[in-house]
Amino acid sequence: MKILYAAMEHDYGDPSRGPSFEQTNFKSALDGMGHEVAQFDFMAREKAVGRAAMRGELIETATREQPDVVFFCLFTDQLDPETLREVGKAAGAPTVNWFADDHWRFDDFSSVMAPALDWSVTTDEDSLGKYAAAGIDNVILSQWACNRYAYGPTDEPLEHGVTFVGQAHADRPEVIGALRSAGIEVDCWGLGWPAGRVDHDEMVRIFGTSAINLNLANSSSPPRTLRAMAGRMLGRGGDAQRPPQIKGRTFEVPGCGGFELTERVPHLERYFDLEREVAVYDDTDGLIEQSRHWLENPEERAAVAQAGYRRVMAEHTYDHRFEEIFSAMGLG
Repeated sequence: MKILYAAMEHDYGDPSRGPSFEQTNFKSALDGMGHEVAQFDFMAREKAVGRAAMRGELIETATREQPDVVFFCLFTDQLDPETLREVGKAAGAPTVNWFADDHWRFDDFSSVMAPALDWSVTTDEDSLGKYAAAGIDNVILSQWACNRYAYGPTDEPLEHGVTFVGQAHADRPEVIGALRSAGIEVDCWGLGWPAGRVDHDEMVRIFGTSAINLNLANSSSPPRTLRAMAGRMLGRGGDAQRPPQIKGRTFEVPGCGGFELTERVPHLERYFDLEREVAVYDDTDGLIEQSRHWLENPEERAAVAQAGYRRVMAEHTYDHRFEEIFSAMGLG
């Protein structure tokens, strides 16, 4: 299938930050599945020629490519509803966007953009009612997943006890500090931690060589860069708070054969058998207790990691997600 894929190539449109999440996961998976993918990087083109010219280029690209579907990963206001409609007309194909932040951006973003699209994908089950109330049809409930073309198990032995890969924002430093104060050593990587960021390949290796991979799902707010951009877009300060949610990491760690200890978030039980495929905790005291338990029980821990890996490969790869999305859209 030929896909016109409109998304950022680099993280926040900044080449110095490396590939974007979308590039590493969505684009890579669509390529791996054998689709013909024509990418339009609206962030790069906007920087090169300006917003108005970039929008015109996208419409011209849709006219030239004549894809079977136009798949958007919108960011903020680089594209507007009028452009989305014009792209669909020029392509002569259905348009769809993956709305990643309906937990906190539905009212001011998704509800504005979705009516200009043929289809909308949301990862937030609790937003389905909001779409219906707004009169927005053709909404597909999907979820984050693991890109099997970019993640996988390692044959290397364990090197770390407890690890965390992610930014040191919100209350994450306090949570990590509580573990350390309880005598549990934690190795951390990412923006804001002394060790700094690691590249994708090293992150995958860490997932597979850690006794416990932490997923601090609730301990965050939207990244400062996105909060600021969203604030400017909406004409207000970037003070939006993100409620508990399932994240990509939830599937990536077990997809690498790693053991995951994650915060309990709504609807997680729809995707995993809790305590048999991933371990969960409810608060910092529970995190400390669970960390001690799983460190002291390596055989039980390995069984959970293996079960989690099997579940992800069977049900939770981006192959599964995209096949379900395209099927719902009536595309082969």
